[in-house]
Amino acid sequence: MTALAPVPAKTAADLAAELGALLSPASVLRRNELLAKRTTMRVGGPAELYVEPADEAELAKVLGFCRDHDVPFFLLGRGSNLLIRDGGIRGIVIHLGAAAFSQIELAGEHLRCGAGAKLKDIALTAKRHGLGGLEFLEGIPGNLGGALRMNAGAMNAWTFDAVELLRFMDHAGVAHERAAREVETTYRSCPLLKSAIALGAVLIGRPVPREQIEAKLAECQQKRWTSQPKEPSAGCIFKNPQTIPAGKLVDELGLKGTRVGGAVVSGVHGNFIINDGSATARDVLALIEIVRTTACAGRGIVLETEVEIVGED
Repeated sequence: MTALAPVPAKTAADLAAELGALLSPASVLRRNELLAKRTTMRVGGPAELYVEPADEAELAKVLGFCRDHDVPFFLLGRGSNLLIRDGGIRGIVIHLGAAAFSQIELAGEHLRCGAGAKLKDIALTAKRHGLGGLEFLEGIPGNLGGALRMNAGAMNAWTFDAVELLRFMDHAGVAHERAAREVETTYRSCPLLKSAIALGAVLIGRPVPREQIEAKLAECQQKRWTSQPKEPSAGCIFKNPQTIPAGKLVDELGLKGTRVGGAVVSGVHGNFIINDGSATARDVLALIEIVRTTACAGRGIVLETEVEIVGED
């Protein structure tokens, strides 16, 4: 992901025309695409230019166009763990939503999956083929690309625990493959994918009786639906401090139910901010600051946001 910088509005139509001339009809290109509908929080402004490349070759063309025209770009997954400001995103928003990026293929006891594949679909495909070890993915909203970039986790398991091979594209448009053991990962991060785009991965499974897989999936589903709010949210807002889980801290500070406009600290889980249907990104950001200020003043703990905050006010 490159740093965001404004693209003069008067050139947006010209840029769209030039990029459109490079892409095949199978790729999607739109101006002023509403992004709130593409995030789990359901807030945020539009994308100046929105592109869904048809395949890797088309993605490489978009990246080359951005480089040649000095246009910033942002990679959008399924919109979880993301807060887009109300002014939207300048430049080009790239979404790997085409079928070429969403394939899930059986390869022996492994699954070869594209970055656009939904994590829930991966877990269910593994179940159909009697492969265990991937059930935890069912409890993570989003697609594989986002999970790789964040090294997302659930049920005491992490995405890269299940990865054998990573496929990615650098910003020059060149695709690479790398063994997972050679890829650095940290808590909620894969540094490599801060400067490259995940294209997919080979995931490790193991033969397990179907009933055992179904039981584990049911456990993941039960934990998610009983411990997380059902209203629109971006997932966990804050990283867990070393001394106390963020949700427990918010609960102890008595902040559940705190509201700014349509944004509310969930009564189910203190580390979630929900949208009651009328929230703006400005509401959510103001509520985040209330929680951070209260935690710092009341307990001396500086909360770091886990959710990615992008765009313009």
